[in-house]
Amino acid sequence: MSMRTPLAKVRGLGSAKEGTSQFWHQRLTAVALAILLSGFIILVIAIAGRPYEQVIAVLGNPFVSLLLVLMIGAGVWHMKIGMQEIIEDYLHGGIKLIAVIANNFFSVAVGLATALALLKLSFGG
Repeated sequence: MSMRTPLAKVRGLGSAKEGTSQFWHQRLTAVALAILLSGFIILVIAIAGRPYEQVIAVLGNPFVSLLLVLMIGAGVWHMKIGMQEIIEDYLHGGIKLIAVIANNFFSVAVGLATALALLKLSFGG
């Protein structure tokens, strides 16, 4: 016999009241990455061996730059969620808090660095 109300069963929220949002975010970013990475692989094959000026011209295309920035964003978010799950499962105590904070800062740093590098290339840097 369950002590949960029917409304609690429908909402699917656990004791943390967060439900399965991280689970769904992880799956959605995985699907987005599968789609975006296929385009990225095609792009890399298409520009492989070309001179620097032609690569810059391809990356200067706003559509290409947008897709690459979306891929970077989805990849960094996916990385952050995955690492946070590992941290929450295997670390305990004060080190867990430090690791979660470091994971957040690292994810932001990687995302900003790669996005800024791409934007600099795409604007002819």
